[in-house]
Amino acid sequence: MITEKKLLSHHANGLIFLEICSEEQFIGKEQDALDLLGELYGKCYDGIIMHERNIASSFFDLKTRLAGDVLQKFSNYCVRLAIVGDWSKYPSHSLSAFIMESNRGKIVNFATSIEKAVKLLSRFN
Repeated sequence: MITEKKLLSHHANGLIFLEICSEEQFIGKEQDALDLLGELYGKCYDGIIMHERNIASSFFDLKTRLAGDVLQKFSNYCVRLAIVGDWSKYPSHSLSAFIMESNRGKIVNFATSIEKAVKLLSRFN
């Protein structure tokens, strides 16, 4: 639950982004994304920032389809999302291409720092 997580806010270009600070993994299946969106419903924010450690490792293996299923929920509800992590540790060319393509868009972005996540999310104001 979000109540067990610390929420930090980041401001840029008149927008507010919530960073979910937790050492725990809380996205392991498609339903977890829906639960997260439900928990954040009604809060004032323009996007969410979460960390790679909060997501099951199977998410980063595109063959499992978990990434597509989870990210589709954010897209369906038009909620901007940035995931912060060290993407160099994943040797998959498919994942690298997926990250590059996602970062061209406005809904889902992958960043290597909080600062870069805020910059990516706030560029479409």
